[in-house]
Amino acid sequence: MSSIPSEIKNKLGLVQVYTGPGKGKTTASLGLAFRASGRGLEVLMIQFLKPPENYGEHLAAEKVPNFTILPLGLNHMVSKVPREEDIRVTRETMDRAKEEIYSGKYDLVILDEINNAMSWKLIGPAEVIEMLKGRPKNIEIVLTGRGAPKEIIEYADLVTEMSLIKHPFDKGVGARKGIEY
Repeated sequence: MSSIPSEIKNKLGLVQVYTGPGKGKTTASLGLAFRASGRGLEVLMIQFLKPPENYGEHLAAEKVPNFTILPLGLNHMVSKVPREEDIRVTRETMDRAKEEIYSGKYDLVILDEINNAMSWKLIGPAEVIEMLKGRPKNIEIVLTGRGAPKEIIEYADLVTEMSLIKHPFDKGVGARKGIEY
C-alpha cells in the first residue's frame, strides 16, 4: 500500500477513457502516469496487444520511480478475425489486470489498448465493467485504445476522444523510434 497523503488518495477512484482514431491515447496516459508518479502514487500500466519489445515507454519507466509497465501482448497485431491464441493471451492479460488492480498495490492503473481488445471482441465490455465495479476504492483507472464500446463510454467518468485531422503516415512516414514507440 502506498503512503501518499490522504488528501490525494481520497480523491482517486475515477475511470478515464482515451479513445478515438487520432494519435496520442497511450501518450496521454503516459503523461498522467508521469504526473502521478511525481506525486508519489504507485502506477501500473498493463499493455494489452503490445509485445515486450524495445518501446521507448518501457525504457523510460525503468527510470521513473513508482512506475511499472507490463507489456503482455503478442508480437503481432490482431487481425480482423481473432485467432485462438489472441483470445487466450487477452484473457490472461485481463486476469492479470484484475489481480493487480484488486491487490491494492497501485493508485493508478492504465489498461493500455484494452479498448481495442474489446472492439475486436477478444473480451467483452460487461466483463471489464464488472471488474471496475469490484475494484478497491480510490484506485484511478485509465482505459486506452481505439473503439471504446458505448457501454464503457457510458460507465466512465471522463472520456476524451482523440480525433485524426492529419497524420504523417498518410505521406508514407512510418513509425519513428522515440516518437511513436
